[in-house]
Amino acid sequence: MKTLEELKTIKDKALLKFNKDGTHSVVVGMGTCGIAAGAKPVMNAILEEAKKRNFKDLKVSQTGCIGVCRLEPLIEVFEPNGNKTFYTNMTSEKAIEVFEKHIVHGKAVKEYSVATTDLFDKQIRIALRNCGVIDPDEIEDYIAKDGYSALGKALTKMSPKDVVEEVKKSGIKGRGGAGFPTGTKWQFAASSQNDVKYVACNADEGDPGAFMDRSILEGDPHSVIEAMAIAGYAIGANNGFIYIRAEYPIAVKRLNKAIAQAKEYGVIGKNIFGSGFNFDLGLRLGAGAFVCGEETALMTSIEGHRGEPKPRPPFPAVKGIFGKPTVLNNVETYANIPVIISDGADKFNQIGLKNSAGTKVFAVGGKINNTGLVEVPIGTTIREIIYDIGGGIPNNKAFKAVQTGGPSGGCIPTEKLDTPIDYDTLKEIGSMMGSGGFIVMDEDNCMVDTAKFFLNFMVDESCGKCPPCRIGTKRMYEILERITSGKGEMIDIENLEILAESIHTSALCALGQTAANPVLSTLRYFRDEYEAHVKEKRCPVGVCKALRGISIDAAKCKGCTACVKICPVNAISGEKKAAHKIDSAQCIKCGECVTKCPFKAISHN
Repeated sequence: MKTLEELKTIKDKALLKFNKDGTHSVVVGMGTCGIAAGAKPVMNAILEEAKKRNFKDLKVSQTGCIGVCRLEPLIEVFEPNGNKTFYTNMTSEKAIEVFEKHIVHGKAVKEYSVATTDLFDKQIRIALRNCGVIDPDEIEDYIAKDGYSALGKALTKMSPKDVVEEVKKSGIKGRGGAGFPTGTKWQFAASSQNDVKYVACNADEGDPGAFMDRSILEGDPHSVIEAMAIAGYAIGANNGFIYIRAEYPIAVKRLNKAIAQAKEYGVIGKNIFGSGFNFDLGLRLGAGAFVCGEETALMTSIEGHRGEPKPRPPFPAVKGIFGKPTVLNNVETYANIPVIISDGADKFNQIGLKNSAGTKVFAVGGKINNTGLVEVPIGTTIREIIYDIGGGIPNNKAFKAVQTGGPSGGCIPTEKLDTPIDYDTLKEIGSMMGSGGFIVMDEDNCMVDTAKFFLNFMVDESCGKCPPCRIGTKRMYEILERITSGKGEMIDIENLEILAESIHTSALCALGQTAANPVLSTLRYFRDEYEAHVKEKRCPVGVCKALRGISIDAAKCKGCTACVKICPVNAISGEKKAAHKIDSAQCIKCGECVTKCPFKAISHN
């Protein structure tokens, strides 16, 4: 592609696909979540039905993650007049029924459909703007949605300094966790004097429960490619690397295809848009080390060495990959850049908060009805995400806490539900934004056990380079293991706090420094649970097996025998329609009887 006029011609032609004029079209969600739920048989059923019925003009295409993961597999049917119907929980049989009734006879199948306004109310989609809209394998689809126009604008109408200033003016902060101003980072790299510079993308995403970056790369890979080329122009770099974990095979496949298409169309490569600017891009696969989410460890891994962090300064903007000035941002940060350049910084920074502009993508999971991806303005409250967008807690359970920021974040309790989500407020209450993990817990979660789970992850993922992280997190885990097994003492709680603060101030990298956040936040808000484990040798919610005591309330027991049938060790006895008893010596405290009792007569004590 040599000129912007050619780009416009391709866009005009590609837009015809989205006008849906005169024919039906079907779009199937084919992100990892959709495929895992069974989207491939659904897609095949639609294609086979179209072939069998000789529907040659029917447009059937794939898209990435639409964001409503709990309702996968998903399909959208567009009518010739532009009306759209959103179908959920599809199977191949249901898809054939939809084909027959809707596409052939023009009647939507209401029992399988939902209103999209209910799903996306209160969301503003910028980073996710094309996810669930375009076919990620088709560059023409991306161009139809103004793709590569921002790059064209930057290269033909703006100087590198103009681009940096526009990103600074937008107020966007890094979406990878630390929240450092993106424009300032680009300015540092641009001012570094060197003949060779690099642009890098962190697509490692190792947080448990996080899938924001994966979904963007699966649904809209060109947005990241375009943004990295813009960043390269802004700082004077001609080469870029996308560091992505090998456990993301669909994202890797689509990225490789997108890069090949971008080179074929000339939007990366030599003399882009006749500007004289050259930019090349390649992938580097990570082996799944959590520490490689830290910028210096990631760059070390790109160089072919063991992924371990390095002391700073010097910072990557001065000395990064192969010792050259480097800009590193994560996937979500880059996905915002084309919009900022195309629409202008003023429009972008009207969204969100004054000191924290734009939106944030969260991967919402755990004890919540609507699991999936949400993108909301920064400043949206925790309550709004959980109850207005997430649909609340299943089975009418009470909300207890939400873990934000992944294993390096903190657990936020009920009294903080109305906290607006932004970088500063989350730090104030003992958590962090992180890359966007959002794990919801209900009344049945033990917070001591939760802290132990996240700390165990950090122990396993520590690179081992610095003693505070390598040894300190292990000692903390051992203390938590004692507490949850009924062997804890009050001095253990004090030692946890001492160790946590010591690791925070002395670990080499940010991952080690924040490793103790789950422990510190649960001690801050749920100290009574720690003390119950230690003083009373009791887990208040009965999660910690060694501290469980299970009893039957004779007044509530109806003698239905449901508990007798479910007990794996025959520890429950009693006649029908008479109160039952538990042999505590034989009971293994599995808790199945508590779950299955229809009269709530059995409980942990």
